[in-house]
Amino acid sequence: MCYNTRKYKGGRMSKIIKTREKGNLIVISGPSGAGKDTIVREVLKKNKNIWISISMTSRAIRKGEEEGRDYFFITEAEFKRRIKDDVFLEYAKYNDHYYGTPKDKINEKLDSGIDVILVIEIQGALKVKELVPDAIFIFILPPSMAELRKRLVNRKTEDRDKILKRFRRAYQEINEVTKYNYVVTNDDLEDAANKVNAILLSERCRVDRIEEVYLNNEEEEIHELLVDKDLENKEREL
Repeated sequence: MCYNTRKYKGGRMSKIIKTREKGNLIVISGPSGAGKDTIVREVLKKNKNIWISISMTSRAIRKGEEEGRDYFFITEAEFKRRIKDDVFLEYAKYNDHYYGTPKDKINEKLDSGIDVILVIEIQGALKVKELVPDAIFIFILPPSMAELRKRLVNRKTEDRDKILKRFRRAYQEINEVTKYNYVVTNDDLEDAANKVNAILLSERCRVDRIEEVYLNNEEEEIHELLVDKDLENKEREL
């Protein structure tokens, strides 16, 4: 990994640089039906140093969803009470239902060096951007609006009016893509997940994560002597 760049010193391996140990906050958004949650599940298969923040919602649970895996499902009255108690990092009302990100554990995970992913609506993501401007924002796009319409219909979890409402909102949401750092089109699940993984890896390798460089002139001289010795041994072998 990029954190573990090393050098020789006194016959032992030691780090050339010290990097910031704090994890990255990653915000993933996109219109309903773009495949955000499916992509994140694929990303988790290849990344052990990631924690998913599970959102709370006041909407009813859908077929195939699980409490605590997809969302924490609570009543609207309970959601409003938690708003008053300042439980959420962000919250928003989307298609007549509340969605919010609980604050607890997020900072704890980040401080321990673990990356945290928030899969949240665009409205909530823009609130997080105001609070945490150095977070990483990834927008997931469907391959086409025709494919998005097909996915929404095939869910068979909502009536025609709700599907049309989501579809109209998708047009508005896609116009917010320029407020994100990255965009990934989900036309192939494996490819989309690989692109998100590549983004996460590149962000861990950013130069602005370096806190200290350990190399000095004395170490440079030691390296020159070691290189000379290696070359001398190779010449003898020839």
